[in-house]
Amino acid sequence: MSGVLGTYAYVNYFGVNGGIRQGSITCAMPAGSLFGALTSSFIADKFSRKTAIQIAAVIWIIGSTVQASANGIPLLVVGRVVAGLSVGIASTIVPVYQAEIAPKEIRGRVVALQQWSITWGILIQYFIQYASSFVDGGPSNPSQSTAAFRIPWALQTIPAVILFVGMYFLPYSPRWLAAQDRWEESIKVLADLHASGDMYHSKVLAQYQEIEEALCFEREVAASTLKALTEPRIFKRVILGMSIQMWSQLCGMNVMMYYIIYVMQGAEVGNPLLLASIQYVLNVTLTFPAILFIDKWGRRPLLLVGAFGMMVFLFTSGALQGAYGRPNPRTDHRLDAISWFLPGHPAVSKAIVACSYLTVSTFAITWGPTSWTYPSEIFPSKVRAKAVSLATASNWAFNCALAFATPPLIWKINWKIYMIFAAFNAVAFVHMFVAMPETKNKTLEEMDEVFESGRPAWRPVPKGSRLDDLQQDIEDGNVKVRPPANATPNEHEPK
Repeated sequence: MSGVLGTYAYVNYFGVNGGIRQGSITCAMPAGSLFGALTSSFIADKFSRKTAIQIAAVIWIIGSTVQASANGIPLLVVGRVVAGLSVGIASTIVPVYQAEIAPKEIRGRVVALQQWSITWGILIQYFIQYASSFVDGGPSNPSQSTAAFRIPWALQTIPAVILFVGMYFLPYSPRWLAAQDRWEESIKVLADLHASGDMYHSKVLAQYQEIEEALCFEREVAASTLKALTEPRIFKRVILGMSIQMWSQLCGMNVMMYYIIYVMQGAEVGNPLLLASIQYVLNVTLTFPAILFIDKWGRRPLLLVGAFGMMVFLFTSGALQGAYGRPNPRTDHRLDAISWFLPGHPAVSKAIVACSYLTVSTFAITWGPTSWTYPSEIFPSKVRAKAVSLATASNWAFNCALAFATPPLIWKINWKIYMIFAAFNAVAFVHMFVAMPETKNKTLEEMDEVFESGRPAWRPVPKGSRLDDLQQDIEDGNVKVRPPANATPNEHEPK
C-alpha cells in the first residue's frame, strides 16, 4: 500500500490523501487478518496445517483479483478484507507448521525464515509499486492512469499460485498426523525429516516416543481444547503469546512500514518514494543475521535488546521533530496528507530519517523473527493451533487499530506519536524481562517443564534436553522403542 500512496493515480482515482479515509482502507486488510487468525485453527486442526496454508493461498488470489479490479473504495476495501483473511490464516498456521516439522536445534531459524520471506515479499512488492509509479508520466502527473496501482496489485497473485502448488510437495506435520492417530504416517515423516527415511534411527524413535507420551498425557486430562486454553498452566502462556504479538505492533514498526512515505515527505530530504525504499532493503538485510543466530543467542535477549533499542530511536526522532519542526502551511498540494514538517534544518531531517532506518533495522534483527517464533513453540500439541491463533489475532487486532488511527493521530499530535510508541517499547522491555523464559534448544514437548518449573523468567534455563537423553538411552539399549506395527519396513530395519 505504501508504494502507491504518493502517486496521483491513487490519490485522484480514490479521492484519498491521508486521514480517516486512508486509515479505513489500510486497516481493512488487518481487519480481515484478525478474522482469518481466529478461524485458522479450526481449519488447521480438522484438515491439517498443510491444507490450511493451501486454502489461504486460494483466498489470497481472490482478494488480490478484487483489489486489482476495484472501481472505488468499497470494492477496494472488500478486496483487502478478503486478502487479509488469507494473511490471518497463513500468518497463524505457517509458524505452527514450521515449528512442528523442525528439529529443536534449528527451530528458531526455520520459523525465522518465514519473517525473512515476508520482508523479501514486502521489498519486492514495494519496488514493483515504485516502478509502476512511473507509468503514464510518473507519480507527479495529475492525469496518471490507474495502471500505476492495478499492476502491482494484480502481480500479488503470482506468489500465492506458487505457494498453492508447492505445498503439494511438502509433508504433513508429524504431530498433526499423530494427533489424528495416523502413527504410521507420522513416524515416516519424522524419519524423512530427521534421518533420511530411517525409522529405526535413535533420534526418530526418541522423537516418536516423546510425541506419543505427550499426546497420551493430554488425552488423560480429557479437557476440551477450548477449556484447556483457560487452565492456569496454559492460560498464562496464552497471555504471554498474545502480549508478544501485541508489543510487536505497539513498538511502532508496522506504522513505519505503512506510512513511511509521510515521514519522508515531512523530512523534505530527497525523493520520498526512493528514500522509503531503503528501509525495506534494511528490513530484508538485517533479518538474515537473526536467522543465523536466533538459536544461538536465544529468544529472550533478542526481544529485550530490540525493545530498548527501538525505545531510544523513537524517543530521539520524536524529540528532534518536536524541537525543530513546525505545522504544515499547506502551500503544496502534494503534502496535504502531512501536518508537520522540518523546513530549513537539513541535518535534523537527515537525523530523523536515520532514526527511522535504525528503528526498522532494530526490529528486523530482533522482534521481527522472534515475535513469530516464540508463540509458535510454547504450547502443547492439543491447543497449539488455537493458542497461536489467539496470539496472531492479537497481532492483527492492534495492527488494524493502528492502521486506522495513525493517519489522524499523525495529523493531530504530530511528533508526540513517536513518544507514545517509545513508551510502549519501555513497557514491553519490562514485561519481557519478568515474564518470558528462554526456550532455545528445547523440544515442543518440553515446554511444560520450561514454564512449570517455578524458576523466574530471568534465570537461565538448564542446558540439555530430555530428547537428547532419551536418544542416548535408546542407543545404549536402556530403552526399547519400535515403530508402529503397521509402519512399512524399509532398508534401515534391523535384521
